[in-house]
Amino acid sequence: MWAMSAAGCRWVGVAGAVGVAAGGWVAGTLPARDPWGIWVPHGPGATVAAGVVAYLGLTLLVAAWWGYGRAGASVRHTLATLGWWTAPMLLAPPLYSADVYSYVAQGAMVLEGHDVYGAGPSVLDPAGLGGDAAASVGGNWTDTPAPYGPVFLILARAVTWVTGGTIVPAVLGMRLIAVAALALTVWALRRLGRSSPGGEGGALWLGALNPLLLLHVVGGMHNDGLMIALMLAGVVLARRGGRGDWVLGSVLVGLAMMVKSPAAVALLFIGVIAGRAASGRPLAHRVVKGLLGPGVVAGAVAVGATLLAGTGFGWLRTQSVAGSIHTALSVTSDLGLALGELAHLVLSTDPDPVKAAVQRLGLAAALALIAHLAWRCAHGRLDPVHALGLALAALVALSPMVQPWYLLWGVVTVAAATGARDGRAVRVLAVLSAALVYETAPSGSTPAYGFALAAVVCVAGVLLLRREASAAGEPGRVPGPRTAEWTAAPESGRLR
Repeated sequence: MWAMSAAGCRWVGVAGAVGVAAGGWVAGTLPARDPWGIWVPHGPGATVAAGVVAYLGLTLLVAAWWGYGRAGASVRHTLATLGWWTAPMLLAPPLYSADVYSYVAQGAMVLEGHDVYGAGPSVLDPAGLGGDAAASVGGNWTDTPAPYGPVFLILARAVTWVTGGTIVPAVLGMRLIAVAALALTVWALRRLGRSSPGGEGGALWLGALNPLLLLHVVGGMHNDGLMIALMLAGVVLARRGGRGDWVLGSVLVGLAMMVKSPAAVALLFIGVIAGRAASGRPLAHRVVKGLLGPGVVAGAVAVGATLLAGTGFGWLRTQSVAGSIHTALSVTSDLGLALGELAHLVLSTDPDPVKAAVQRLGLAAALALIAHLAWRCAHGRLDPVHALGLALAALVALSPMVQPWYLLWGVVTVAAATGARDGRAVRVLAVLSAALVYETAPSGSTPAYGFALAAVVCVAGVLLLRREASAAGEPGRVPGPRTAEWTAAPESGRLR
């Protein structure tokens, strides 16, 4: 059947991407003011209709992605498909998030000399540089200091300076950075995927063609994409094994940290790689090199980037600001909130300290899991890249603030290590990727029906996997995508 072939899935996905982008022109995260008159509201009726179109397009895109993983395609075909699925979103307004307006406003704050780590975008003059972006920032972030590192603020400042803060070109400038991050991610996935069980094709399918990444990195322009790209590129360099390669890898991870701090987890596993590379040296030398070397290099990068940006070291105190905003996807925040309210009803105590304590316990548990994964990795029981992906997934699961696109931290990294191998982690991440794209509306809101749709997709994904297992005559195994079973067929340009 043509629709189930790689070519058929490609064009079904193109139709889906066009639907997402077309719906976004009306129902996307439109700016509060657009002096160009391009991204403007069209009334409630048109907005509802466009939202339906966007959701239908999203469903086509998810179905095409799922089928593509089973149809069989060459790496070249997959890269071309990625281009086709990305293209419709390039000129669309921000999709599924208003965060890009914060980025532009923070770039304007740096240009104008405001303390971006001491105040929020509300300090900008509404009629001045970045005023339109500041007016478009989501309510929770208007007075919130930037939780991002100076490397990202340098880029945001450059975009704002080049575009004069004019909302449409400024947003498209940030999308250009997001597309560059996607290209770097593809480069890293291909190189790491060559040594993975699923190969390059599997890594690209799960890590780059993933609708969660396309919607939130290309469509929403979240800087998580840049963090992931720099982090993975650093791991690629560290794994080459040459003299000083771990240093170059640590430099890139240091830059990733100066976009968003969770990239620091990668230093632990680059340390394992560096320690293994020094196998002929005394144990003390390997331990010191592995534990201290990457951290010292990344720390030097952080200091240098901060001094170059001129924003000061305020980023050290703003890393927890995101945790002050409750998100329903955070298990520890939900549990802490429930226990806090219970304590308030029973003991008449303040619920906030209880919630904070549960959040801290969650982070402590995440750190313990990360340390355990690093220990297993150091003893040769886990591949460093796979362990890094699992560590990032654990950090997301137990963080006080969780957004759907945070899952990409672990998804892309696990993809790099395993491709689309039939493994429990890959199956879980694939189903969650398909489900979480529904949690956020094109306007950036998180409606109740979004969670209901995500739950339905989760159940449907599990049932589909089980049905495929039964059809394959292996009811005890839930298979992942077919990419792990493909072998090269150069003469046909496809994988079989």
